Amino acid sequence: MHEAGDSPSEFGILIVEDDFRIADIHRAFIEQSEGFRVVGMARSGAEARSLMSRQADTVHLVLLDAYLPDVEGLELLWSLRRDYLRVDIVMITAAREVETIAEALRGGVFDYLIKPVEASRMAQMLARFRRERAALTARSEMSQEELDRVLTRLRPEGATGGAVRSLPKGIDRLTLRTVVAALEHAATPLAAMEVARSMGASRSTARRYLEFLVSVQVVDAELGYGDVGRPERRYRLVGDTSPWCEEG
Repeated sequence: MHEAGDSPSEFGILIVEDDFRIADIHRAFIEQSEGFRVVGMARSGAEARSLMSRQADTVHLVLLDAYLPDVEGLELLWSLRRDYLRVDIVMITAAREVETIAEALRGGVFDYLIKPVEASRMAQMLARFRRERAALTARSEMSQEELDRVLTRLRPEGATGGAVRSLPKGIDRLTLRTVVAALEHAATPLAAMEVARSMGASRSTARRYLEFLVSVQVVDAELGYGDVGRPERRYRLVGDTSPWCEEG
């Protein structure tokens, strides 16, 4: 049995897609995403298995289409699940049938994206993958609270997921999305000033939004050190942002 090793700084992605145009779009986006690189592209199940047999140690995530010329994507999903336990799989497919989605979820997919995939949705998936891998490799044990933060996609409705939440006075949903986007695209936790520069606002505005996200347990604040050696709060995403960022 082959297993892929973890990398704290860069994650390798294998794209399994028979349409070369779509594969190239996905590759271009990944190459622009910090912390990720494409280590292989396969247009069939046979090519995917061959690449995995040679490069399993460099593959952390597989983007898998459900429709391949020589094998059903779900069949390949179960095969990869059996042979490469430490590799995560994301289905990226036009298949909308509930039966297909249900089997993919039973197969333990990290995410399921329906074509055509929006860049923001792909970015959200990659950011969550990076956060979860970082959380699971940073320590040998976890408390229940820490584990709940990692498993936000499994959290029942009403915890932090579920229906769109109303925002307090002084917090605008559009601006909040901008703050979240800055954190999603960051490879490391950001200081309030860094978020302010990214969103084109003042440090106090960025800090207000960041502290709101901390209060609803979507963002975690940790103590770090700036360029002048002074301690400062640095922020990273740890929870589901959709109840706060989506329109009602």
